Amino acid sequence: MTRDSRYDVLFEPVAIGPVTAKNRFYQVPHCNGMGHARPKALAAMRGVKAEGGWSVVCTEEVEIHPSSETTPHTEGRFWHDDDIPAHKLMTDAVHEHGGLAGIELCHNSFVSGNRLTRIPPMAPSPISVASYEPIQARGMDKSDIKAFRTWHRDAALRAKRAGYDIVYVYAGHDLALPMHFLSPRYNQRTDEYGGSLENRVRLLRELIEDTKDAVGDSCGIAVRLAVDELLGDKGITSDGEGREVVEMLAEMPDLWDVNVSDWANDSATARFEPQEGYQEKYTAFVKSLTTKPVVGVGRFTSADAMVSQINRGVLDMIGSARPSIADPFLPKKIEEGRIEDVRECIGCNICVSCDMQMVPIRCTQNPTMGEEWRRGWHPEKIEDKTSDEQALVVGAGPSGLECALALANRGYQVTLAEAGEELGGRVSRESLLPGLASYARVRDYREYQLSQKANVEIYRGSELNAEQVLEFGFPHVFLATGSTWRNDGVGRWNRFPLAGLDSINVVTPDDIMAGANLSGEVVIFDDEYYYMASVLAEKLAGEGCQITYVTPAADAANWTHKTLEQSRIQTRLLELGVRITANAALTAITEGKAELTCTYTGKSEAVAFDNVVMVTERQSNDNLYRALQSDPEALAAAGIETLRAIGDCLVPGTVAEAVYLGHLAARELGDADADAAMFRWERPAL
Repeated sequence: MTRDSRYDVLFEPVAIGPVTAKNRFYQVPHCNGMGHARPKALAAMRGVKAEGGWSVVCTEEVEIHPSSETTPHTEGRFWHDDDIPAHKLMTDAVHEHGGLAGIELCHNSFVSGNRLTRIPPMAPSPISVASYEPIQARGMDKSDIKAFRTWHRDAALRAKRAGYDIVYVYAGHDLALPMHFLSPRYNQRTDEYGGSLENRVRLLRELIEDTKDAVGDSCGIAVRLAVDELLGDKGITSDGEGREVVEMLAEMPDLWDVNVSDWANDSATARFEPQEGYQEKYTAFVKSLTTKPVVGVGRFTSADAMVSQINRGVLDMIGSARPSIADPFLPKKIEEGRIEDVRECIGCNICVSCDMQMVPIRCTQNPTMGEEWRRGWHPEKIEDKTSDEQALVVGAGPSGLECALALANRGYQVTLAEAGEELGGRVSRESLLPGLASYARVRDYREYQLSQKANVEIYRGSELNAEQVLEFGFPHVFLATGSTWRNDGVGRWNRFPLAGLDSINVVTPDDIMAGANLSGEVVIFDDEYYYMASVLAEKLAGEGCQITYVTPAADAANWTHKTLEQSRIQTRLLELGVRITANAALTAITEGKAELTCTYTGKSEAVAFDNVVMVTERQSNDNLYRALQSDPEALAAAGIETLRAIGDCLVPGTVAEAVYLGHLAARELGDADADAAMFRWERPAL
């Protein structure tokens, strides 16, 4: 197959100072939970991106000095020449596939508490650190600024020796010292580095000059700038100082990488920014001010949207973080005319949550992400089958679909049986809820891929019992029968069923997704802390219900702090008139009222309700698995060698975990040493 000529523009080379990118696909810097602690895993992951056709593959933010370290987070680190070999692993992996390697040098200023080094943090002016810690940053004097410029220059020289082709001066995301100098919120200096914008931009200008002087002969110099903070007149705006900064420095760097701030805005989820190119309204002005190439992001997955950005003069290069995670081979698939094979990012930010939890990156759409080195997984290659035996997958939710597809890709003959008429399971149901339409992409990609496989048979409307599974006589059986939301209140807070529930009709997310109509006063008890309770609150409030949102956590949808959504979620709920009762648990139902108990004092209050919605835990639908497992003689007589519960049937979790478990099961079929890769980890040198 060959690419559509409409997309030829995406494969034109782009000069970035002294280096040239082979096409317009640019993986911008993104965090990954690997950083300095897991350099082999990091190099393997970035190398796969280059193999997939990304012409530029960048690091995450890389600490340039011990006075700015992010422990316990595991970002990049470039404090010393001893760090060069670890970085060279990545540059070699990128160069092997003809890509350019970029490094985002970073000093986090007052965002770093320096928990490891115990060096007092620095900032343009004295200020408390960004985290909720009793630590303050001291204001930098002239010698500190001089030292910082030296550290940055030294890091750039190390980057050149490590093989990097593009070196960043980073002023974005409200995370980097140069941006803090730009901001009057943080910069209250009265010397030549403070006051007017010309003074506040001085350090950024000097860093560009220093970096070009140090390595500009062989490395492209990029500036990453947040041109709008989405704070109105309280911050930098694209029609104000953001524009003026670009005007002042227009021709100095070799490339402009422009976005919005802070990280939660730049990496907004599809729930709140569903459209591709959502940053265009803030960044489109940049190309009119410079002749240098401009890269920007917007969760681009459509080749047509990418071409539109280029042809309309919005961008020169298509920046990507999350779409490159969901499908590292997105460029090659477009180039080879295989657009229908692209795994489109769903914008859920599971990838972001890993960095927030200091663990290696993972992805809902791409179960191989983060496993390239540890397990030796590749997003487009999979081991051939070990026999001609057939496999039965029961349940076509996210885990069953992924398991069936991976088995088919290995060459097995696969039968997929789904009880309902529609494939997709929970993602099909959840995609109909407010803001979650993109979740259908998990189903759509796999359903299409399976439809193209001659070795796959799909049976809809086929709810199987144990006897029917045995009758198939297939050696390998994978049960992906999902899970069901509990209606008894059991969860993290209440370990036993709540008193009084037998006197009311308890509603669960499953009931609402099945079409239950509620009205009046609705109490939603969120003891799960992810997105579901808040999505239901939004839906029901929009339908005219009066919502009391109760959670033992400190705020609504507490776990979504890790996906950078919590602030937007709570804001939306409050704007919809939802009453949020945090630090409280639903502990009983008495006389038609819900008893809400303070998680600290134990004091209770009664709230009248018409309906109670329980969002606590889910129970695995594992009756079929248990029935089959309980009769080993019948399994042996039927010739069943493999019986494995996967996804929510094994243990309820995120969609990402369900997809991963389905993929893992398919990869491990026929592998006598399946556990070995699980224990491959990187050991520090002694």
